Amino acid sequence: MSYRVPDHQLAFANHLADLAGAILRDKFANPPIVETKADGSPVTDADRAVEQTIRAAINHAHPSHGIVGEEFPPEREGAEHVWIIDPLDGTKEYVQGLPLFGVLIALCRHGRFVLGLADQPQLAHRWLGADGHGTTRNCRPVHTRACAALSDAVISTMGYDTFCADRHALLASLRSQARSTVTADSFYVFGLLAEGRMDLIVSDHFALHDYAALEAIVRNAGGTATDRLGQPLSMASSGTILAAGNATLHADARAALRVAEHLHPT
Repeated sequence: MSYRVPDHQLAFANHLADLAGAILRDKFANPPIVETKADGSPVTDADRAVEQTIRAAINHAHPSHGIVGEEFPPEREGAEHVWIIDPLDGTKEYVQGLPLFGVLIALCRHGRFVLGLADQPQLAHRWLGADGHGTTRNCRPVHTRACAALSDAVISTMGYDTFCADRHALLASLRSQARSTVTADSFYVFGLLAEGRMDLIVSDHFALHDYAALEAIVRNAGGTATDRLGQPLSMASSGTILAAGNATLHADARAALRVAEHLHPT
């Protein structure tokens, strides 16, 4: 029998997103306090405040559950249920005042991502995908688009000008075969893929807290999200992403990438 996420866990994920959204909206009104982490990426007081609040809520409601977050050390990461938190995905956008930031929350059960939530609190756009429930945007069911041909696809090569610079030739080859390309380095495009307004996303340098929630959202909307080699995303994946609205398009994109990789090895 296939697994169905209990309703109370969906409600709890929404509660966590509500807590995070209140903090992010409040702090978005004024320039945030920004520091640079050891890896060169920015972190704000909002990142830390959100993660601390979510951790406290999980520890209070589910003290046996594990927690893996971006800003603080993991807790009980070998537990049956592990919550994975990106308290502020799109920190650079947040700092610049662009409403393409949000909170990502995932629930992993026995090593499988069974629930994913992505919330943009400024626009009040929330995607929630959970095993046995499908995917919704603001409580309305959404589904990926039936686009079977790469030549008809709207794609996003996230990070093309930043963290994917070493794969420009490979990504450019894929972009040239698609109908159009959307440039947006944001989790938001995965929500658009889940509701049929985007067809294909390929990127690199994703951490666990970046992709865990997005995998559950895309898959439960009818899509496929793997690493660039076509392997299922897991707690230990490489960080490359290939997400498509359906299995046929995913296979065609993977084949196109194999050809591009042969012509333009990295």
